[in-house]
Amino acid sequence: MMKLLSINNIHCNISANTKEDVFQIIAKIAVENGYAISADKVVKGLLEREAESTTGFLEGFAIPHTKNETIQHPGIIVQTMEKGVEWESLDSLPARFIIALLIPDNEAGTAHLKYLSTIAKMLMHKEVRDQLIQAEKEQQIYDILLEYLND
Repeated sequence: MMKLLSINNIHCNISANTKEDVFQIIAKIAVENGYAISADKVVKGLLEREAESTTGFLEGFAIPHTKNETIQHPGIIVQTMEKGVEWESLDSLPARFIIALLIPDNEAGTAHLKYLSTIAKMLMHKEVRDQLIQAEKEQQIYDILLEYLND
């Protein structure tokens, strides 16, 4: 059983100019780490979901997500951005901290909603957002997320 979150899924200070750039990086990591078999389809799924409504959250956080047949294992891929990326967020701030959720088609529904809800609840807490924003290393982010995902 593959882990939902691995230290290899977390990358800090990524340079990207658009949402699509961010999605390309997420998809590349997903394929390299064995979560998905087609980077193009992951990007397409993330873009399609984003077109429905923004996944921009608060204070520079975004939770893009997709479920499709190219995804083999559920996974969370995290990126912090060198500079904010325009995300049409609810508070109009650019996204600097991206927590992407990738779900296989056959786990759509319950697993998808459970993970999404866990991440959203975690980000409702200002102290958690502050901890994540202040974390400078992949290991720090991993430890913070793991604590909340295991609850």
